[in-house]
Amino acid sequence: MSDRPGDYSAHKWRYHGNQFYSIFRNTYDSDNTVFSPQGRLHQVEYALEAVKQGSAVVGLRSRTHAVLLALKRSTGELASYQQKMFRIDDHVGIGIAGLTSDARVLSNFMRQQAMGSRMVFNRAIPVNRLVSAIADKAQVNTQEYGRRPYGVGFLVIGHDHTGPHLYEFSPSGTSYEYFAMSIGARSQSAKTYLEKHFEEFDTCDLEQLIDHGLHALRETLQQDKELTNLNTSIGVVGPRGDSEKGTKIKAGGAFRIMQDEKIDVYLAKLPPKEDANAPALAAAPAAGEDVAMDG
Repeated sequence: MSDRPGDYSAHKWRYHGNQFYSIFRNTYDSDNTVFSPQGRLHQVEYALEAVKQGSAVVGLRSRTHAVLLALKRSTGELASYQQKMFRIDDHVGIGIAGLTSDARVLSNFMRQQAMGSRMVFNRAIPVNRLVSAIADKAQVNTQEYGRRPYGVGFLVIGHDHTGPHLYEFSPSGTSYEYFAMSIGARSQSAKTYLEKHFEEFDTCDLEQLIDHGLHALRETLQQDKELTNLNTSIGVVGPRGDSEKGTKIKAGGAFRIMQDEKIDVYLAKLPPKEDANAPALAAAPAAGEDVAMDG
């Protein structure tokens, strides 16, 4: 008869040297319908972590425009950069962070909702209704047995008769409207920049709004990296900007994605990145003052 303890659900047991050793295992993350004693759904929290592993996306809005800026990743030197933005309708676009395959499924659902509104009501779907529809779809996967939460988060920009809008959608089935927001890896650094400057965004034109967005996006980079026209995408909803003269844009300022050489004009305005490792210039010492030198 074995001397193995009887609480099999909370531990895995390993036999070694005539003794059983327990290895702790979380017993409340086996399914998304099981609450922990602290009232948490661990599977949903793991899905939110998947969003944090994706490359960063920054969103901002003013009175006239809403803008998305995304950092694209490449799996290798021989691979192209992944798509980070999707057009949903003429007035709506999204930026993604997380699992691209999940984003493709959800974006197709959003397109179906937008197309259904045009066919049934002969009008563009309101942005808040579209975001609510996708949030309801994601919430079902946090409540029904045998499903897993979507591992992707969105920033959604769009415009309607009330003006431009920016929403965040998360795998937990929640959505919020923001003046500015960032999601993905190292997004907290971008949020810090946005929180310092968000009061300026309301009166910005398109060029100023993109400039703020690029500054925030650059905060998410590693110290030795820089924004280029290969790893950066910009999505815009709103009237044509000064740098878009000569570009055909649908009436009302339809959603469009700018990348490659089209964003060089914006990147060129960015000041050089400050090197945190560079020694700061010390003030000149006063006459007779000793100068301490680091070894």
